[in-house]
Amino acid sequence: MEMEETLGSRSSFAAFFSFFVVFVLQLLSRLLKILKKRGSVNTEQFRLRQEIKQLLKEASSFSSPSTFAQAAKLRRIAAAKEKELSKMQECQNNEQKGPYDLHLNGVLVLKVLTYLGLTWWFWGSPIAAVSEQLLQPFIGKMLSWKAGESRAGYAMVGIVPWLILTTNVSKLICRRLPMLK
Repeated sequence: MEMEETLGSRSSFAAFFSFFVVFVLQLLSRLLKILKKRGSVNTEQFRLRQEIKQLLKEASSFSSPSTFAQAAKLRRIAAAKEKELSKMQECQNNEQKGPYDLHLNGVLVLKVLTYLGLTWWFWGSPIAAVSEQLLQPFIGKMLSWKAGESRAGYAMVGIVPWLILTTNVSKLICRRLPMLK
């Protein structure tokens, strides 16, 4: 009975700890991707967007055949401003790309090292014990890979399947958080 209590407290701590670490890494990665995607909005770019909208609005107001030339001229000016805006955005993206990519690569290396560390730390020992009734079709070597055999109606979950599960759950939670959209 004492062995089961020790196993239960250790495995619940290990399961929570590994999930928390994986979730924090996924959250950090997601935040960096969102920051890279958003970038900083330049006032010059904002002004150009407003001018383009205004020019296109004026061009659409000219609907008669006699004002076709004026509408075409306004559309050409708007197209030139759109090209200018796209060049500005491209320059800004190239300037910002370096630091964000460096940070994303750093997070990726941190993830790999953390996963390897967790795998090494919990290799051969169960990270969680789950009732066999909950995992009826999955009982066996697939879920308890290198974690030992089931004991007293509980299936042992190994670190590798647990990391796969927690990574997928963490990604799903990060996508669903309203602040990260």
